[in-house]
Amino acid sequence: MAYHRHSGPSSYTVGTMSERFDCHYCRDALHGKKYVQKEGRHCCVKCFEKFCANTCIECKKPIGADAKELHFKNRYWHDSCFRCFKCYTSLVNEPFMLKENNKVWCSNCGAAEGANKCKGCFKAIIAGDQNVEYKKSHWHKECFTCSQCKQVIGTGSFFPKGDEIFCVSCHEDKFAKLCFKCKKAITSGGLTYQEQPWHSECFICTGCSKQIGGKRFTAVEDQFYCVDCYKSFVAKKCVGCKSPITGFGRGSTVVSHEGQSWHDYCFKCTKCSRPLANRRFVYHNEQIYCADCPHRL
Repeated sequence: MAYHRHSGPSSYTVGTMSERFDCHYCRDALHGKKYVQKEGRHCCVKCFEKFCANTCIECKKPIGADAKELHFKNRYWHDSCFRCFKCYTSLVNEPFMLKENNKVWCSNCGAAEGANKCKGCFKAIIAGDQNVEYKKSHWHKECFTCSQCKQVIGTGSFFPKGDEIFCVSCHEDKFAKLCFKCKKAITSGGLTYQEQPWHSECFICTGCSKQIGGKRFTAVEDQFYCVDCYKSFVAKKCVGCKSPITGFGRGSTVVSHEGQSWHDYCFKCTKCSRPLANRRFVYHNEQIYCADCPHRL
């Protein structure tokens, strides 16, 4: 995109005749009158405008002898007509460009033509301007502001909400859920347990402090335990096999009697090994028997 300077006024001379000369066109005497000399010929002002004057490409009127004329590439303008087609700024002594239909543009409007428009101020984003792009929309950096506090976000972090943009602070105040444990805003990620929001880093095992979001765990009196810690610190030991009763996998059903607990598959007759879960049994000398075996002791 090239910008130019106009070539200045055309070459002709305006003066007052003091010797005997006649107008080249109408033959009126020019003695004591104002005349124009162009290309070696003398003519009165009226004939100059009729036969010799250039026509302004903008207003289509002759450029008279008393007018200031500007020309560029065989095109002519009154100096008052030499203005930007877009913003009407005078381009006398200013850089310009000539575009379609012989229209002149100033450097700013020429650069802005076809440029992205700022969604904030609706003005063109000129090459070199700092700008922000989001979802095919564009803003000047200083126009990319929070919808709530109106502070400039620029290239900082932000949260979109419909057609609005919020800075981190305003989004937390207006929309973010508060973690059930630490009571601080959850700005990203997080999880829900029993309809309560948690930071992932707050939802941890009471025993080992590892995050348990998305993993198997057991809740005991508002405390959470991963499988390993539950086995080690919380789970009751099976009277039969002495292993922890976790409630996971095989043996998830627990049998309890007299303060003691068994896996359902470990709850069987001490003598005949008959499974006794959900069956009648006899508890004798801290041992479990089926209904038949005590008579054989």
